[in-house]
Amino acid sequence: MGLLDNVLGRRRAAKPASDRLFAITTAYLDLQARSGVVTRGTAAIVFQPLATGDFEQVVTGVESVVRGMGEETASTIERQTDSFGYHWIIVRDPDVDDLAVAINAVGDELQLSGYADRILCAVFGFEDAAKAALYLIYNYKRGTWYPFAPASAATGAQERDSEREMRLRALLGDGLPVEPEIARWFPLWGIPI
Repeated sequence: MGLLDNVLGRRRAAKPASDRLFAITTAYLDLQARSGVVTRGTAAIVFQPLATGDFEQVVTGVESVVRGMGEETASTIERQTDSFGYHWIIVRDPDVDDLAVAINAVGDELQLSGYADRILCAVFGFEDAAKAALYLIYNYKRGTWYPFAPASAATGAQERDSEREMRLRALLGDGLPVEPEIARWFPLWGIPI
């Protein structure tokens, strides 16, 4: 960070560390024990693709690596594109540890290949005792997590359940590096997991 950045009040975003992503594994154990929140057995990493051969080669290569890992862990992988053009690499596995390893492998490969700026976030799917969807979202650019709880899908409206998000935040305690600025808890609609 240079002198001009200090004078103008600009800050560099913290570089995300993989241990922050892996914090989901211990946080999940706490959530499960305290509140009955269980995994949906799915996680995804979301990124903005580039229309270059190199980028597609990197993504195809990392998919192959995760498929290879899945032979040992029973993980499956698929890729989807949403209505905004973002790609979702979706991993399915009943073990949150295996999900975290697979998502980390994808994120690391994109970052090492110079495409860190293309990564939007990672999403881990859970449900509460009432079988209502809950998500924990990892923001790669900030290296922090935040909860997302969509309201009942019965209405069809895109509404979030802020009360459930705050309860989930309280349950997480200090076990997960949670984004302190609630205004940065961006909703993700149409999550395919």
